[in-house]
Amino acid sequence: MRALVTGGTGFLGRAVVQRLADRGDAVRVIARGKMAGRLPPGVEWAGGDVAKLGAADDAAAGCDIVFHLAAKAGIAGPEAEYRRVNVEGTKLVIGACRRRGVPRLVYTSTPAVVFDGRDMEGADESAPYSIRHLAAYPATKAEAERLVLAANGPNLATVALRPHLVWGPGDNHLVPRLLARARAGTLRRVGPGTNRVDSTYIDNAADAHLLAADRLAPGSPVAGKAYFVTNGEPLPLGDLVDRILAAAGLPKCTRSVSPGTAYAAGWVFETVHRLLGSDGEPRMTRFLAREMSTAHWFDIAAARRDLGYEPRVSIDEGMARLAAWLKERKA
Repeated sequence: MRALVTGGTGFLGRAVVQRLADRGDAVRVIARGKMAGRLPPGVEWAGGDVAKLGAADDAAAGCDIVFHLAAKAGIAGPEAEYRRVNVEGTKLVIGACRRRGVPRLVYTSTPAVVFDGRDMEGADESAPYSIRHLAAYPATKAEAERLVLAANGPNLATVALRPHLVWGPGDNHLVPRLLARARAGTLRRVGPGTNRVDSTYIDNAADAHLLAADRLAPGSPVAGKAYFVTNGEPLPLGDLVDRILAAAGLPKCTRSVSPGTAYAAGWVFETVHRLLGSDGEPRMTRFLAREMSTAHWFDIAAARRDLGYEPRVSIDEGMARLAAWLKERKA
């Protein structure tokens, strides 16, 4: 098939592109900045910004499917930019699929769309969207996911995937930030670190996208639905963090702050950040404080049943691969 991947130079986007190319699909990538060496041989570069009128239309021409991974991620920042990319950009992608006759759309969402700051243990897809998001990212992703699923119909089949805490070799978000804080001595647990959380090894997250694509068609059992995607191995957050630190040869995190203190600090950091118009992200936010102090792990039975999804790479194997990659980067 001929596939368009938006956000194809991002961490998960690159993995999806590579997997498609490896199996012989024709791949076109649209992203705001081309990264040298980020695209496999033979992959077509379209360039552009999905949030700009016409960019997605041009890139979607002649495609059989669109994987929409482009998004503005983060824990803070002007809501207008999150809305421009995550909501308005998604509207333009849906419109491009319709105008160009693309019959399938796979959307990359996040479990944060249903997270309301409280524990989520074994939650499945019946969990409602949160009515109170603590950050612009989950709020706009929830709105975009609704748009994608509502667009499902006889001429355009859509599905949304919700991978949780994607990590592994090539990670340019979670792992580097965690290691940077550990090396700077600013890493803290929020609470005792016993709250169980799910995570997803990068290869498993990419597999889920191709499985969803292959089973997606108008009227198929997966059309119009959202699916949680994880490794199916929830761990205490403190253990997960310590295992990532160990992969980099760093000691365990032994310092902590209470959830209440972290939440209050998040409010202060967010306020100061907003008033000063600072670039970057605050050290702590209310959303991050809740994410780090609550349980959030999910039932992936629906993905197993409908998508044929099965995590091929365990956390143990993934950690070994991550350690080898980090060691290679130091060499």
